Amino acid sequence: MADQLPDHGPTDPVLVVIPTYNERENLGPIVERLHAALPATHVLVVDDGSPDGTGDLADAMAAADERISVLHRTEKAGLGAAYIAGFTWALERDYNVVVEMDADGSHAPEDLPRLLEALKSADLALGSRYTRGGKTVNWPLSRQLLSRGGNVYCQLALGTRVRDITGGYRAFRRHVLETLKLHNVASQGYCFQVDLAWRTIEAGFTVVEVPITFVERVRGESKMSGNIVREALLRVTKWGLRRRGTQLRSLLRR
Repeated sequence: MADQLPDHGPTDPVLVVIPTYNERENLGPIVERLHAALPATHVLVVDDGSPDGTGDLADAMAAADERISVLHRTEKAGLGAAYIAGFTWALERDYNVVVEMDADGSHAPEDLPRLLEALKSADLALGSRYTRGGKTVNWPLSRQLLSRGGNVYCQLALGTRVRDITGGYRAFRRHVLETLKLHNVASQGYCFQVDLAWRTIEAGFTVVEVPITFVERVRGESKMSGNIVREALLRVTKWGLRRRGTQLRSLLRR
């Protein structure tokens, strides 16, 4: 679909959505790095009522820099809900490109120019740890196995060739988010990333993977939990079975 649409590239108005919950130590450095790499980029911090004062810090940063905005949410409602709120905020304004980025430093802002460049020929650019040139740094073996295993399972269940569909560093063209039915996305955690990418693929948009270096957080605690893993397993299995059922019905009609 991308070749039928106007050419959008890195010069477009870009908004980076950064969800936060207890990321006070990490927020300042990641935004500073982002603006060093791409000075014109705008940032939306979506804070879920962080008790450590992340929201207050974000407000102070926004008061000092017009490129930064803050969206306060009253409770910790999950990564998916935070991103949906950020996407909705972006679509109410004139941003042509919307980026997902973690606050903890695992997504290098220095990689973002390459994701934006990839949007010249795609609708969604996924930062990929597992395509050629991608890598992870300081990740324990258990997390590597869980991540790689999850991605392989998604490939098998959904029939997709995307190697890193669970990754959370990605850039959307505006029209993708306008097309997807964001109001009925219920997935949370890392399942949210699979959900959005799968919806994009099913809608016929062009998806490309861009190699990135993923670095395990140095400060703070990971948000990964057993519930997040179980949700992803159950939902991906459901989507895979639905896909197989659709294929079977199509064959029976022939």
